[in-house]
Amino acid sequence: MAPAEDIANRIPITFGLMVATVMTTLDSTIANVALPHMQGSFSASQDQMTWVLTSYVVAAALMTPLSGWLTARIGQRRMVLLAIGGFTAASMLCGSASSLAEMVVVRLLQGLCGAVMIPVSQAVMLDLFPPRQLSQAMAVWGAGTALGPMLGPVIGGWLTEDLSWRWVFYINLPVGIGAMVVLALFMSRDRPRQAPRLDIVGFGALALFIGGLQLALDRGPRLDWFASPEVWTEAIASGLGLYLFIVQMLAARRPFFERSLFRDRNFVTSNIFSIVVSLVVFSTIALQPPLLQQLLGYPVFSAGLIMAPRSVFSLCSMLGVGQLAMRVDNRLLLAGGLALTAMAMLQMSRFDLSMTSQPFLVASIMQGVSTGFLFVPMNTLAFVTLAGRLRGDAAAFSSMTRSLGQSVGISMVEAIYTNQAAVAHADLAGQVHASSPVFAAGMAARASPLSLGGLAGLNGEITRQAAMIGYVDVYYLMFLTTVAVMPLVFMLRLPRRGAPLLVETIGE
Repeated sequence: MAPAEDIANRIPITFGLMVATVMTTLDSTIANVALPHMQGSFSASQDQMTWVLTSYVVAAALMTPLSGWLTARIGQRRMVLLAIGGFTAASMLCGSASSLAEMVVVRLLQGLCGAVMIPVSQAVMLDLFPPRQLSQAMAVWGAGTALGPMLGPVIGGWLTEDLSWRWVFYINLPVGIGAMVVLALFMSRDRPRQAPRLDIVGFGALALFIGGLQLALDRGPRLDWFASPEVWTEAIASGLGLYLFIVQMLAARRPFFERSLFRDRNFVTSNIFSIVVSLVVFSTIALQPPLLQQLLGYPVFSAGLIMAPRSVFSLCSMLGVGQLAMRVDNRLLLAGGLALTAMAMLQMSRFDLSMTSQPFLVASIMQGVSTGFLFVPMNTLAFVTLAGRLRGDAAAFSSMTRSLGQSVGISMVEAIYTNQAAVAHADLAGQVHASSPVFAAGMAARASPLSLGGLAGLNGEITRQAAMIGYVDVYYLMFLTTVAVMPLVFMLRLPRRGAPLLVETIGE
Protein backbone atom coordinates (compact mmCIF):
# COMPACT_ATOMS: atom_id res chain seq x y z
CA MET A 1 0.00 0.00 0.00
CA ALA A 2 0.96 3.64 -0.45
CA PRO A 3 2.18 5.80 2.48
CA ALA A 4 -0.55 7.26 4.71
CA GLU A 5 0.29 10.75 3.45
CA ASP A 6 -0.39 9.74 -0.15
CA ILE A 7 -3.63 7.98 0.81
CA ALA A 8 -4.82 11.21 2.46
CA ASN A 9 -3.97 13.09 -0.76
CA ARG A 10 -5.32 10.46 -3.13
CA ILE A 11 -7.73 12.88 -4.86
CA PRO A 12 -5.13 15.45 -6.08
CA ILE A 13 -2.66 12.65 -6.85
CA THR A 14 -5.30 10.83 -8.91
CA PHE A 15 -6.14 14.07 -10.73
CA GLY A 16 -2.48 14.72 -11.57
CA LEU A 17 -1.92 11.17 -12.75
CA MET A 18 -5.03 11.20 -14.95
CA VAL A 19 -4.14 14.52 -16.57
CA ALA A 20 -0.67 13.18 -17.37
CA THR A 21 -2.05 9.85 -18.63
CA VAL A 22 -4.58 11.51 -20.94
CA MET A 23 -1.80 13.77 -22.26
CA THR A 24 0.47 10.84 -23.12
CA THR A 25 -2.22 8.58 -24.61
CA LEU A 26 -3.61 11.50 -26.61
CA ASP A 27 -0.30 11.83 -28.42
CA SER A 28 -0.51 8.30 -29.77
CA THR A 29 -3.18 9.50 -32.24
CA ILE A 30 -3.27 13.31 -32.18
CA ALA A 31 -0.42 13.72 -34.69
CA ASN A 32 -2.07 11.55 -37.37
CA VAL A 33 -4.28 14.27 -38.81
CA ALA A 34 -1.40 16.78 -38.81
CA LEU A 35 0.95 14.66 -40.98
CA PRO A 36 -0.03 16.23 -44.34
CA HIS A 37 0.67 19.70 -42.91
CA MET A 38 4.02 18.58 -41.44
CA GLN A 39 4.92 17.06 -44.79
CA GLY A 40 4.82 20.47 -46.45
CA SER A 41 6.86 22.09 -43.66
CA PHE A 42 9.61 19.46 -43.88
CA SER A 43 9.49 18.95 -47.68
CA ALA A 44 9.29 15.21 -47.08
CA SER A 45 7.55 12.36 -48.91
CA GLN A 46 4.49 10.60 -47.48
CA ASP A 47 6.55 7.47 -46.83
CA GLN A 48 9.15 9.48 -44.90
CA MET A 49 6.46 11.14 -42.79
CA THR A 50 5.28 7.79 -41.42
CA TRP A 51 8.45 7.73 -39.28
CA VAL A 52 6.91 10.53 -37.19
CA LEU A 53 4.32 7.99 -36.04
CA THR A 54 6.52 4.89 -36.17
CA SER A 55 9.28 6.38 -34.01
CA TYR A 56 6.81 7.17 -31.21
CA VAL A 57 5.08 3.78 -31.33
CA VAL A 58 8.31 1.74 -31.42
CA ALA A 59 9.94 3.75 -28.61
CA ALA A 60 6.84 3.38 -26.45
CA ALA A 61 6.63 -0.35 -27.13
CA LEU A 62 10.29 -0.90 -26.17
CA MET A 63 10.13 1.16 -22.96
CA THR A 64 6.83 -0.17 -21.58
CA PRO A 65 8.09 -3.57 -20.32
CA LEU A 66 11.11 -1.90 -18.69
CA SER A 67 9.00 0.55 -16.67
CA GLY A 68 8.46 -1.77 -13.67
CA TRP A 69 12.18 -2.40 -13.19
CA LEU A 70 13.04 1.31 -13.58
CA THR A 71 10.37 2.32 -11.06
CA ALA A 72 11.73 -0.12 -8.50
CA ARG A 73 15.21 1.31 -9.01
CA ILE A 74 14.42 5.03 -8.65
CA GLY A 75 11.00 5.16 -6.91
CA GLN A 76 7.48 5.95 -8.08
CA ARG A 77 7.50 9.70 -7.41
CA ARG A 78 10.78 10.33 -9.18
CA MET A 79 9.79 8.07 -12.09
CA VAL A 80 6.46 9.87 -12.58
CA LEU A 81 8.03 13.34 -12.47
CA LEU A 82 10.86 12.36 -14.82
CA ALA A 83 8.38 10.82 -17.28
CA ILE A 84 6.07 13.87 -17.32
CA GLY A 85 8.99 16.32 -17.46
CA GLY A 86 10.68 14.45 -20.29
CA PHE A 87 7.44 14.11 -22.24
CA THR A 88 6.62 17.82 -21.85
CA ALA A 89 10.12 18.89 -22.92
CA ALA A 90 9.99 16.54 -25.91
CA SER A 91 6.60 18.00 -26.87
CA MET A 92 8.09 21.50 -26.92
CA LEU A 93 10.94 20.27 -29.12
CA CYS A 94 8.46 18.53 -31.46
CA GLY A 95 6.55 21.78 -31.91
CA SER A 96 9.72 23.71 -32.76
CA ALA A 97 11.29 21.01 -34.98
CA SER A 98 12.71 22.40 -38.22
CA SER A 99 13.51 19.13 -40.02
CA LEU A 100 12.16 15.61 -40.32
CA ALA A 101 15.27 14.09 -38.71
CA GLU A 102 14.89 16.40 -35.70
CA MET A 103 11.20 15.53 -35.40
CA VAL A 104 11.87 11.77 -35.49
CA VAL A 105 14.55 12.03 -32.76
CA VAL A 106 12.35 14.02 -30.35
CA ARG A 107 9.37 11.78 -31.08
CA LEU A 108 11.55 8.86 -29.96
CA LEU A 109 12.21 10.71 -26.69
CA GLN A 110 8.51 11.50 -26.36
CA GLY A 111 7.61 7.83 -26.84
CA LEU A 112 10.18 6.65 -24.28
CA CYS A 113 8.83 9.03 -21.62
CA GLY A 114 5.15 8.55 -22.46
CA ALA A 115 5.35 4.76 -22.31
CA VAL A 116 6.35 4.85 -18.65
CA MET A 117 3.30 6.87 -17.56
CA ILE A 118 0.64 4.23 -18.22
CA PRO A 119 2.01 1.28 -16.20
CA VAL A 120 3.45 3.50 -13.44
CA SER A 121 0.21 5.47 -13.02
CA GLN A 122 -1.74 2.20 -12.85
CA ALA A 123 0.62 0.81 -10.21
CA VAL A 124 0.30 4.00 -8.13
CA MET A 125 -3.51 3.87 -8.37
CA LEU A 126 -3.53 0.24 -7.25
CA ASP A 127 -1.53 1.23 -4.16
CA LEU A 128 -3.60 4.34 -3.36
CA PHE A 129 -7.01 2.69 -3.12
CA PRO A 130 -8.20 -0.13 -0.84
CA PRO A 131 -9.57 -3.31 -2.44
CA ARG A 132 -13.22 -2.29 -1.97
CA GLN A 133 -12.61 0.86 -4.08
CA LEU A 134 -10.39 -0.75 -6.69
CA SER A 135 -13.09 -0.87 -9.36
CA GLN A 136 -13.67 2.90 -8.99
CA ALA A 137 -9.93 3.54 -9.23
CA MET A 138 -9.64 1.40 -12.35
CA ALA A 139 -12.65 3.22 -13.83
CA VAL A 140 -10.93 6.59 -13.45
CA TRP A 141 -7.61 5.22 -14.70
CA GLY A 142 -9.30 3.42 -17.60
CA ALA A 143 -11.08 6.63 -18.61
CA GLY A 144 -7.72 8.31 -19.04
CA THR A 145 -6.15 5.52 -21.08
CA ALA A 146 -9.21 5.03 -23.31
CA LEU A 147 -10.21 8.66 -23.85
CA GLY A 148 -6.79 9.83 -25.04
CA PRO A 149 -6.68 7.83 -28.30
CA MET A 150 -10.37 8.58 -28.95
CA LEU A 151 -10.01 12.35 -28.52
CA GLY A 152 -6.70 12.55 -30.40
CA PRO A 153 -8.06 12.83 -33.97
CA VAL A 154 -10.77 15.32 -32.90
CA ILE A 155 -8.45 17.66 -31.00
CA GLY A 156 -5.68 17.23 -33.57
CA GLY A 157 -8.01 18.16 -36.43
CA TRP A 158 -9.28 21.25 -34.61
CA LEU A 159 -5.80 22.53 -33.68
CA THR A 160 -4.36 21.85 -37.14
CA GLU A 161 -7.25 23.50 -38.95
CA ASP A 162 -7.64 26.59 -36.74
CA LEU A 163 -4.06 27.18 -35.55
CA SER A 164 -1.09 25.14 -36.79
CA TRP A 165 0.20 21.57 -36.66
CA ARG A 166 2.79 22.77 -34.13
CA TRP A 167 0.00 23.34 -31.58
CA VAL A 168 -0.68 19.60 -31.63
CA PHE A 169 2.51 19.42 -29.53
CA TYR A 170 2.53 22.84 -27.84
CA ILE A 171 -0.81 22.08 -26.15
CA ASN A 172 1.05 19.58 -23.94
CA LEU A 173 3.16 22.30 -22.28
CA PRO A 174 0.58 23.78 -19.85
CA VAL A 175 -0.95 20.34 -19.27
CA GLY A 176 2.38 18.67 -18.46
CA ILE A 177 3.63 21.51 -16.27
CA GLY A 178 0.34 21.58 -14.33
CA ALA A 179 0.44 17.81 -13.74
CA MET A 180 4.05 18.00 -12.55
CA VAL A 181 3.26 20.79 -10.07
CA VAL A 182 0.28 18.90 -8.59
CA LEU A 183 2.19 15.62 -8.21
CA ALA A 184 5.32 17.30 -6.84
CA LEU A 185 3.21 19.00 -4.16
CA PHE A 186 1.04 16.07 -3.07
CA MET A 187 2.97 12.89 -3.86
CA SER A 188 5.34 11.96 -1.03
CA ARG A 189 8.92 10.88 -1.59
CA ASP A 190 9.33 7.12 -1.64
CA ARG A 191 12.43 5.04 -1.30
CA PRO A 192 13.59 2.93 -4.23
CA ARG A 193 13.05 -0.78 -3.64
CA GLN A 194 15.62 -3.49 -4.09
CA ALA A 195 14.95 -4.19 -7.74
CA PRO A 196 15.63 -7.71 -8.98
CA ARG A 197 18.57 -8.16 -11.27
CA LEU A 198 17.60 -7.16 -14.80
CA ASP A 199 17.29 -10.07 -17.20
CA ILE A 200 19.27 -8.51 -20.06
CA VAL A 201 18.76 -11.48 -22.38
CA GLY A 202 15.00 -11.53 -21.73
CA PHE A 203 14.65 -7.80 -22.23
CA GLY A 204 16.77 -7.87 -25.40
CA ALA A 205 14.66 -10.69 -26.85
CA LEU A 206 11.42 -8.89 -25.94
CA ALA A 207 12.71 -5.63 -27.44
CA LEU A 208 13.62 -7.48 -30.66
CA PHE A 209 10.16 -9.08 -30.81
CA ILE A 210 8.21 -5.88 -30.16
CA GLY A 211 10.42 -3.60 -32.24
CA GLY A 212 10.41 -5.96 -35.22
CA LEU A 213 6.65 -6.52 -34.99
CA GLN A 214 5.83 -2.81 -34.71
CA LEU A 215 8.07 -1.92 -37.66
CA ALA A 216 6.67 -4.74 -39.81
CA LEU A 217 3.08 -3.75 -39.03
CA ASP A 218 3.70 -0.06 -39.62
CA ARG A 219 5.81 -0.42 -42.77
CA GLY A 220 3.99 -3.42 -44.27
CA PRO A 221 0.97 -1.63 -45.79
CA ARG A 222 3.24 0.89 -47.55
CA LEU A 223 5.76 -1.69 -48.81
CA ASP A 224 3.27 -4.33 -50.03
CA TRP A 225 3.96 -6.55 -47.02
CA PHE A 226 6.06 -9.63 -47.80
CA ALA A 227 6.90 -8.43 -51.28
CA SER A 228 9.43 -6.24 -49.46
CA PRO A 229 12.77 -7.59 -48.12
CA GLU A 230 12.53 -5.01 -45.30
CA VAL A 231 9.26 -6.46 -44.01
CA TRP A 232 10.67 -10.00 -44.27
CA THR A 233 13.70 -8.95 -42.21
CA GLU A 234 11.53 -7.29 -39.54
CA ALA A 235 9.15 -10.25 -39.35
CA ILE A 236 11.98 -12.80 -39.00
CA ALA A 237 13.65 -10.66 -36.33
CA SER A 238 10.35 -10.42 -34.46
CA GLY A 239 9.76 -14.17 -34.60
CA LEU A 240 13.30 -14.87 -33.41
CA GLY A 241 12.86 -12.41 -30.54
CA LEU A 242 9.61 -14.08 -29.44
CA TYR A 243 11.21 -17.55 -29.52
CA LEU A 244 14.21 -16.41 -27.47
CA PHE A 245 11.97 -14.60 -24.99
CA ILE A 246 9.83 -17.71 -24.38
CA VAL A 247 12.91 -19.90 -23.95
CA GLN A 248 14.41 -17.40 -21.51
CA MET A 249 11.15 -17.14 -19.54
CA LEU A 250 11.06 -20.92 -19.14
CA ALA A 251 14.76 -21.47 -18.41
CA ALA A 252 16.11 -18.41 -16.56
CA ARG A 253 16.37 -18.40 -12.76
CA ARG A 254 15.09 -14.81 -12.67
CA PRO A 255 13.20 -14.10 -15.90
CA PHE A 256 12.26 -10.62 -17.09
CA PHE A 257 8.66 -11.10 -15.92
CA GLU A 258 7.73 -13.14 -12.85
CA ARG A 259 6.61 -16.58 -14.01
CA SER A 260 3.91 -16.64 -11.32
CA LEU A 261 2.06 -13.95 -13.29
CA PHE A 262 1.23 -16.47 -15.97
CA ARG A 263 -0.08 -19.00 -13.48
CA ASP A 264 -2.88 -16.61 -12.55
CA ARG A 265 -5.89 -17.50 -14.69
CA ASN A 266 -7.55 -14.10 -14.30
CA PHE A 267 -4.43 -12.22 -15.34
CA VAL A 268 -3.84 -14.34 -18.45
CA THR A 269 -7.49 -14.29 -19.53
CA SER A 270 -7.85 -10.55 -18.92
CA ASN A 271 -4.79 -9.87 -21.06
CA ILE A 272 -6.27 -11.94 -23.89
CA PHE A 273 -9.38 -9.80 -23.57
CA SER A 274 -7.19 -6.69 -23.52
CA ILE A 275 -5.55 -7.60 -26.84
CA VAL A 276 -8.87 -8.35 -28.55
CA VAL A 277 -10.73 -5.34 -27.09
CA SER A 278 -7.90 -2.98 -28.01
CA LEU A 279 -7.83 -4.50 -31.49
CA VAL A 280 -11.57 -4.05 -32.02
CA VAL A 281 -12.06 -0.67 -30.33
CA PHE A 282 -9.01 1.29 -31.48
CA SER A 283 -8.75 -0.16 -34.99
CA THR A 284 -12.34 0.76 -35.80
CA ILE A 285 -11.76 4.24 -34.34
CA ALA A 286 -8.79 4.67 -36.70
CA LEU A 287 -11.03 3.91 -39.69
CA GLN A 288 -13.72 6.42 -38.82
CA PRO A 289 -12.01 9.75 -39.73
CA PRO A 290 -11.22 8.67 -43.34
CA LEU A 291 -14.71 7.14 -43.67
CA LEU A 292 -16.36 10.40 -42.64
CA GLN A 293 -14.02 12.83 -44.39
CA GLN A 294 -12.92 11.08 -47.57
CA LEU A 295 -15.92 8.88 -48.35
CA LEU A 296 -18.91 10.74 -46.91
CA GLY A 297 -17.47 14.23 -47.48
CA TYR A 298 -17.64 15.74 -43.98
CA PRO A 299 -15.19 18.59 -43.19
CA VAL A 300 -12.57 17.90 -40.50
CA PHE A 301 -14.38 19.82 -37.76
CA SER A 302 -17.80 18.33 -38.61
CA ALA A 303 -16.30 14.83 -38.57
CA GLY A 304 -14.86 15.62 -35.15
CA LEU A 305 -18.25 16.69 -33.84
CA ILE A 306 -19.86 13.50 -35.13
CA MET A 307 -17.22 11.38 -33.36
CA ALA A 308 -17.35 13.44 -30.12
CA PRO A 309 -20.39 11.70 -28.52
CA ARG A 310 -18.43 8.46 -28.29
CA SER A 311 -15.87 10.12 -26.02
CA VAL A 312 -18.54 11.77 -23.86
CA PHE A 313 -20.50 8.56 -23.38
CA SER A 314 -17.26 6.65 -22.80
CA LEU A 315 -16.31 8.93 -19.90
CA CYS A 316 -19.79 8.72 -18.36
CA SER A 317 -19.79 4.94 -18.78
CA MET A 318 -16.38 4.55 -17.16
CA LEU A 319 -17.40 6.51 -14.08
CA GLY A 320 -20.83 4.88 -13.84
CA VAL A 321 -19.54 1.33 -14.23
CA GLY A 322 -16.90 2.08 -11.60
CA GLN A 323 -19.72 2.51 -9.08
CA LEU A 324 -21.74 -0.40 -10.44
CA ALA A 325 -18.75 -2.77 -10.30
CA MET A 326 -18.76 -2.59 -6.48
CA ARG A 327 -22.19 -4.24 -6.41
CA VAL A 328 -22.38 -6.42 -9.51
CA ASP A 329 -20.31 -9.42 -10.61
CA ASN A 330 -17.65 -7.90 -12.89
CA ARG A 331 -17.88 -10.87 -15.24
CA LEU A 332 -21.49 -9.96 -16.03
CA LEU A 333 -20.43 -6.37 -16.75
CA LEU A 334 -17.69 -7.57 -19.10
CA ALA A 335 -20.13 -9.88 -20.90
CA GLY A 336 -22.54 -6.96 -21.29
CA GLY A 337 -19.77 -4.79 -22.71
CA LEU A 338 -18.83 -7.44 -25.26
CA ALA A 339 -22.48 -7.83 -26.29
CA LEU A 340 -22.88 -4.08 -26.72
CA THR A 341 -19.66 -3.88 -28.74
CA ALA A 342 -20.87 -6.70 -30.97
CA MET A 343 -24.16 -4.85 -31.54
CA ALA A 344 -22.27 -1.67 -32.46
CA MET A 345 -20.06 -3.56 -34.93
CA LEU A 346 -23.12 -5.21 -36.48
CA GLN A 347 -24.78 -1.78 -36.81
CA MET A 348 -21.66 -0.39 -38.51
CA SER A 349 -21.53 -3.34 -40.92
CA ARG A 350 -24.80 -2.01 -42.37
CA PHE A 351 -23.49 1.44 -43.27
CA ASP A 352 -24.04 2.72 -46.81
CA LEU A 353 -23.13 5.77 -48.89
CA SER A 354 -26.62 7.28 -48.74
CA MET A 355 -26.87 7.32 -44.94
CA THR A 356 -27.14 10.44 -42.81
CA SER A 357 -25.03 10.99 -39.70
CA GLN A 358 -27.68 9.32 -37.48
CA PRO A 359 -26.56 5.66 -37.89
CA PHE A 360 -22.99 6.75 -37.21
CA LEU A 361 -24.02 8.62 -34.06
CA VAL A 362 -26.03 5.63 -32.78
CA ALA A 363 -23.08 3.28 -33.31
CA SER A 364 -20.65 5.77 -31.71
CA ILE A 365 -22.85 6.11 -28.62
CA MET A 366 -23.08 2.32 -28.32
CA GLN A 367 -19.29 2.11 -28.60
CA GLY A 368 -18.86 4.81 -25.98
CA VAL A 369 -21.17 3.13 -23.48
CA SER A 370 -19.55 -0.27 -24.07
CA THR A 371 -16.09 1.14 -23.27
CA GLY A 372 -16.82 1.40 -19.55
CA PHE A 373 -18.31 -2.09 -19.42
CA LEU A 374 -15.18 -3.46 -21.09
CA PHE A 375 -12.22 -1.64 -19.58
CA VAL A 376 -13.32 -1.27 -15.95
CA PRO A 377 -14.04 -4.98 -15.19
CA MET A 378 -11.18 -6.08 -17.47
CA ASN A 379 -8.62 -3.97 -15.59
CA THR A 380 -10.09 -4.93 -12.20
CA LEU A 381 -10.26 -8.69 -12.81
CA ALA A 382 -6.69 -8.74 -14.12
CA PHE A 383 -5.31 -7.59 -10.76
CA VAL A 384 -7.81 -8.73 -8.16
CA THR A 385 -6.25 -12.16 -7.61
CA LEU A 386 -2.59 -11.06 -7.88
CA ALA A 387 -0.22 -10.57 -4.95
CA GLY A 388 0.78 -6.97 -4.31
CA ARG A 389 4.46 -7.61 -5.11
CA LEU A 390 3.50 -8.54 -8.70
CA ARG A 391 1.69 -5.30 -9.52
CA GLY A 392 4.64 -3.53 -11.14
CA ASP A 393 5.38 -6.37 -13.53
CA ALA A 394 1.66 -6.95 -14.11
CA ALA A 395 1.00 -3.29 -14.98
CA ALA A 396 3.93 -3.22 -17.41
CA PHE A 397 2.85 -6.46 -19.10
CA SER A 398 -0.78 -5.31 -19.34
CA SER A 399 0.24 -2.00 -20.90
CA MET A 400 2.38 -3.88 -23.40
CA THR A 401 -0.48 -6.18 -24.45
CA ARG A 402 -2.82 -3.20 -24.84
CA SER A 403 -0.28 -1.44 -27.04
CA LEU A 404 0.26 -4.56 -29.14
CA GLY A 405 -3.47 -5.10 -29.52
CA GLN A 406 -3.90 -1.51 -30.69
CA SER A 407 -1.01 -1.52 -33.17
CA VAL A 408 -1.77 -5.01 -34.52
CA GLY A 409 -5.44 -4.13 -34.85
CA ILE A 410 -4.88 -0.89 -36.75
CA SER A 411 -2.42 -2.47 -39.19
CA MET A 412 -4.61 -5.54 -39.61
CA VAL A 413 -7.85 -3.70 -40.38
CA GLU A 414 -6.10 -1.30 -42.75
CA ALA A 415 -4.67 -4.26 -44.67
CA ILE A 416 -8.05 -6.06 -44.70
CA TYR A 417 -9.83 -2.88 -45.76
CA THR A 418 -7.40 -2.28 -48.63
CA ASN A 419 -7.71 -5.87 -49.83
CA GLN A 420 -11.51 -6.01 -49.59
CA ALA A 421 -11.91 -2.65 -51.33
CA ALA A 422 -9.65 -3.83 -54.18
CA VAL A 423 -11.59 -7.09 -54.55
CA ALA A 424 -14.92 -5.22 -54.50
CA HIS A 425 -13.65 -2.74 -57.10
CA ALA A 426 -12.74 -5.58 -59.47
CA ASP A 427 -16.11 -7.30 -58.92
CA LEU A 428 -18.13 -4.11 -59.44
CA ALA A 429 -16.16 -3.10 -62.53
CA GLY A 430 -16.85 -6.51 -64.07
CA GLN A 431 -20.60 -6.14 -63.51
CA VAL A 432 -21.12 -2.62 -64.86
CA HIS A 433 -23.68 -2.33 -67.66
CA ALA A 434 -25.94 0.41 -68.93
CA SER A 435 -28.84 -0.43 -66.59
CA SER A 436 -26.80 -0.76 -63.37
CA PRO A 437 -27.17 1.83 -60.54
CA VAL A 438 -23.39 2.29 -60.48
CA PHE A 439 -23.40 3.20 -64.18
CA ALA A 440 -26.25 5.67 -63.63
CA ALA A 441 -24.46 7.31 -60.69
CA GLY A 442 -21.20 7.53 -62.59
CA MET A 443 -22.94 9.10 -65.56
CA ALA A 444 -24.80 11.66 -63.41
CA ALA A 445 -22.93 14.45 -65.16
CA ARG A 446 -24.24 13.07 -68.50
CA ALA A 447 -20.74 12.71 -69.86
CA SER A 448 -20.28 10.19 -72.62
CA PRO A 449 -19.23 6.83 -71.21
CA LEU A 450 -16.56 6.71 -73.92
CA SER A 451 -15.04 10.07 -72.98
CA LEU A 452 -12.23 10.50 -70.47
CA GLY A 453 -14.56 12.45 -68.18
CA GLY A 454 -17.21 9.77 -68.39
CA LEU A 455 -14.75 6.98 -67.62
CA ALA A 456 -13.29 8.95 -64.72
CA GLY A 457 -16.75 9.58 -63.29
CA LEU A 458 -17.69 5.91 -63.60
CA ASN A 459 -14.44 4.74 -62.03
CA GLY A 460 -14.85 7.27 -59.22
CA GLU A 461 -18.29 5.91 -58.35
CA ILE A 462 -17.06 2.32 -58.48
CA THR A 463 -14.20 3.29 -56.16
CA ARG A 464 -16.63 4.90 -53.69
CA GLN A 465 -18.89 1.85 -53.65
CA ALA A 466 -15.91 -0.49 -53.27
CA ALA A 467 -14.49 1.58 -50.41
CA MET A 468 -17.76 1.33 -48.49
CA ILE A 469 -17.83 -2.43 -49.06
CA GLY A 470 -14.30 -2.58 -47.63
CA TYR A 471 -15.38 -0.70 -44.50
CA VAL A 472 -18.48 -2.81 -43.82
CA ASP A 473 -16.48 -6.03 -44.36
CA VAL A 474 -14.01 -4.92 -41.68
CA TYR A 475 -16.81 -4.01 -39.27
CA TYR A 476 -18.48 -7.37 -39.79
CA LEU A 477 -15.18 -9.15 -39.12
CA MET A 478 -14.85 -7.17 -35.87
CA PHE A 479 -18.39 -8.28 -34.96
CA LEU A 480 -17.40 -11.94 -35.46
CA THR A 481 -14.17 -11.43 -33.48
CA THR A 482 -16.06 -9.95 -30.53
CA VAL A 483 -18.57 -12.80 -30.50
CA ALA A 484 -15.75 -15.36 -30.69
CA VAL A 485 -14.08 -14.20 -27.43
CA MET A 486 -17.29 -14.05 -25.37
CA PRO A 487 -16.92 -17.62 -24.00
CA LEU A 488 -13.63 -16.59 -22.34
CA VAL A 489 -15.70 -14.73 -19.73
CA PHE A 490 -16.34 -18.14 -18.11
CA MET A 491 -12.57 -18.51 -17.55
CA LEU A 492 -12.53 -15.61 -15.08
CA ARG A 493 -13.07 -16.17 -11.38
CA LEU A 494 -13.84 -14.18 -8.25
CA PRO A 495 -11.30 -13.96 -5.38
CA ARG A 496 -13.34 -16.36 -3.24
CA ARG A 497 -16.40 -18.38 -4.04
CA GLY A 498 -19.53 -16.48 -3.02
CA ALA A 499 -17.61 -13.40 -1.82
CA PRO A 500 -18.30 -9.95 -3.24
CA LEU A 501 -15.67 -8.91 -5.75
CA LEU A 502 -12.92 -6.62 -4.48
CA VAL A 503 -13.71 -7.04 -0.80
CA GLU A 504 -10.85 -9.44 -0.24
CA THR A 505 -7.37 -8.09 0.47
CA ILE A 506 -5.13 -8.00 -2.56
CA GLY A 507 -1.82 -7.67 -0.77
CA GLU A 508 0.73 -10.36 -0.36
